[in-house]
Amino acid sequence: MRDFSKIKGILFDLDGVLYVGNKPVAGAIEAIKNIRAAGFLCRFVTNTSTLSLASLQNKLSHLGFDVSASEIISAPQAALNFLKQQHQPICRLLLADDVKQDFEQFEQSDTEANFIVVGDIGNAWNYPMLNEIFACLMRGAKLIAIHKNRFWQTEHGLQMDIGAFIQGLEYASNTQAMIIGKPSADFFNAVLDDMRLGKNEVLMIGDDIDSDVGGAQAAGLRGVLVRTGKYREAYAAASNIKPDSIIDSVADLPKLLQINASKS
Repeated sequence: MRDFSKIKGILFDLDGVLYVGNKPVAGAIEAIKNIRAAGFLCRFVTNTSTLSLASLQNKLSHLGFDVSASEIISAPQAALNFLKQQHQPICRLLLADDVKQDFEQFEQSDTEANFIVVGDIGNAWNYPMLNEIFACLMRGAKLIAIHKNRFWQTEHGLQMDIGAFIQGLEYASNTQAMIIGKPSADFFNAVLDDMRLGKNEVLMIGDDIDSDVGGAQAAGLRGVLVRTGKYREAYAAASNIKPDSIIDSVADLPKLLQINASKS
């Protein structure tokens, strides 16, 4: 077993780790309580771009998790912070309507944007839309991807994520997207700054061996893979990424950290 004695902070992915769809992972709520009671600093990090910050906090609360909005660090929020640093950005927001509310301060245009922000828009994708984005990119617009995940776990099984659309737009326009969320090292570094902890003091818990575990390790953190959510044994076995540990679910994390449940 790896030595996690220096760990002071835990980063939790949300969908697939704490819950799948609208159902908490068995034992997850109690695990978070035990981890907090043992003195660990917690942050909840997600690439989800279908829910605003307020909606994410409300969902967690509704599911039974005691998490404040200040503890949630989402990729859309990271994109929002980036755009605030730009000079009068004109944006095209390919985001769910709920998330768009967080970006109302920016001027928007479907055809004259200089920043294209791409997140999860479900069935809204179509060929005319892709061509409009392509045209903006060919005129010099910057492509900002909330993430570049291949697939994600839903209550109905695995579904294709936005990574293929990002890859296609990059290929067609001969440009490179700026990846805002996991596995971006900038994203992880921003979380570390928020926690005021060093890289060797923080552990990432995720169901995505690429974005969660691989991204964390590349940024200098430790990464633990859970066998829930999008986890698939064959996919993980074929990966060059080697998690610091693999556990059945987040419910097993207190044991991995050698936390005595009686402390809670």
